[in-house]
Amino acid sequence: MSSLYVKSREDDEKTIPGQNGLSVMEIIRDNGFDELLALCGGCCSCATCHVYVEEDHLSSLPPMSDDENDLLDSSCHRKESSRLSCQISWSDTLDGLQVTIAPED
Repeated sequence: MSSLYVKSREDDEKTIPGQNGLSVMEIIRDNGFDELLALCGGCCSCATCHVYVEEDHLSSLPPMSDDENDLLDSSCHRKESSRLSCQISWSDTLDGLQVTIAPED
C-alpha cells in the first residue's frame, strides 16, 4: 500500500494510505483534515486545497495547467512548491509524497 504524508497547518503530521483513482485532495479530505476546504469539490476553481509539496517530489508530479497556475497566482501564500491537491491524481508511483496544507487565504 502506498502512503501520503500530510502536515496540517498546526504542524500535526499524519501518514495516510493513498488510493489509486482519487486526487490527493480527496485522500486528505477523507482522512479528517478539515482545514483543507476544497470548496469546489475538485473542479480547479477555488484554490482552497492549496498544498506545499516537498521539493524531492515536485518532479514526479504532472505539469501544472494554466488554470491551476492562475488560481495559485491569486494566493498570498504561493511558493515554488505550491500545487492544488485536487489536480494531483494519486497513483502508487507517488508513494511517499509529502505535502503541507498551505495557510488559508
